[in-house]
Amino acid sequence: MINQAGTLDAEGVEHIHHLVGDWHPLADISFSDLFIALHTKDDTFLIASHCRPATAGTIEGEDVVGDSVSDSIERAVRKSFETGEILRTGVDHLRFTMVPIRVPSGKTIGVLVVVADDRTDRMPDAVQKNYHEIVESLLHMVSRGDFPADAAPSSFRHGTPRASDGLIHMDAEGVVLYASPNALSAFHRLGVRGRLPGKVLAEQVTDIMEYSSNVDEMLPVVILGRGTWATEIESRGVVLSLRAIQLKKNGMRAGAVLMCRDVTEIRRSERELMTKDAMIREINHRVKNNLQTVSALLRLQARRASDPGAKQNLEDAQRRIYTISMVHEALAATGADKVEFDETFARLMRLAAGVATTGQHVSTRFEGSFGKVHAEEATSLAVVLNEVITNAVEHGFKGRDGSIVVTADRQGDQLDVQIIDDGVGIKDGERGSGLGTQIVETMIQSDLLGDISWNPRPEGGTTVKIHAQMRRRD
Repeated sequence: MINQAGTLDAEGVEHIHHLVGDWHPLADISFSDLFIALHTKDDTFLIASHCRPATAGTIEGEDVVGDSVSDSIERAVRKSFETGEILRTGVDHLRFTMVPIRVPSGKTIGVLVVVADDRTDRMPDAVQKNYHEIVESLLHMVSRGDFPADAAPSSFRHGTPRASDGLIHMDAEGVVLYASPNALSAFHRLGVRGRLPGKVLAEQVTDIMEYSSNVDEMLPVVILGRGTWATEIESRGVVLSLRAIQLKKNGMRAGAVLMCRDVTEIRRSERELMTKDAMIREINHRVKNNLQTVSALLRLQARRASDPGAKQNLEDAQRRIYTISMVHEALAATGADKVEFDETFARLMRLAAGVATTGQHVSTRFEGSFGKVHAEEATSLAVVLNEVITNAVEHGFKGRDGSIVVTADRQGDQLDVQIIDDGVGIKDGERGSGLGTQIVETMIQSDLLGDISWNPRPEGGTTVKIHAQMRRRD
């Protein structure tokens, strides 16, 4: 939408992105829908973004991003943009506030349209005064280019609080003016007892710090409301996520709004996942080591074998096991249950072609992408491709040089692979009957839910086509 408007410079683009990333508290506290209207080259106003409140129903159920501002408010939007003033108007049951959006350098780059429904009691009387003061401060900060703050973090962790999770309004000295019921409950679970209004929040929190195992250096800045920042505090096994927004009046600090959320269970789940990831990584590492040990033993046994047939069978088994160990090596490196298969396959292709050659030179090339492949499918796919490439080198390039090209085309959960060589080729309808072919067909049908075909090329050589149905990528 910013490109479609075509009127913003680099500073304006950055400011709009920053505002959209940090405007949810304003929507929640004002119980209003927020719209960004950008002036276009055609002298119209385009809706570039929309934010719905978490504390009330939306006034706009449709997706209006990309539409022009409605005729009923276009004049007020234009006047706010041109004069740089905050304007208020009403249309039917809707209450509109037009706020010019200024960048820190002072230039007006758009209009923030705040829309509330007069039919709905969106502001309870008990909190109306505090919420009104917070909203008015934020709107005037937007019009002066003070909100969002330049120093504020541009992204937040999972569990970052919103106004509906718990809200505290503080004055310039850090004294609590208002605390929502959710905020009181959250701080009570942390160990802060008694009422918070009329007290300095930092002093109340300091009393429980002896039970905190790890204190963020930004915590004093946040709980005093001296800056716009996010942090966490932990005490007695309870973890609170805190986010402060500094309020300014005429460029001077006038207070702060602090949002809080109990994220104890979220952080506990994250720690469990980290432990499980570490366990999975260690298991894959050990499996890889064990498989490579078995592969090495088979290689030693193959060297000592005197019977050519037994020697070949041992070498084939060693190669297959080593191929599987490569997949576990990649999984151990990521600690995930998926692997970026392109890098693994590039190593596998070079290895398979190199091991199978007996003096001739066979070049390999890979085109396309497999994308992310789940562990179970990665093992089967690696074995299948290893068998096909090895077979092409052993039987297609006896006593001659050549090349093999592998292409992969992944569309969602559908994977198509072609292995093309310029070797001696095969007869039409001909296919292998050995153990390698049986392994390939079994794995493709049972593990990859696909099929495979071998076809002669008119110019010489063979094309192997593999179709597989994969799990969808995340």
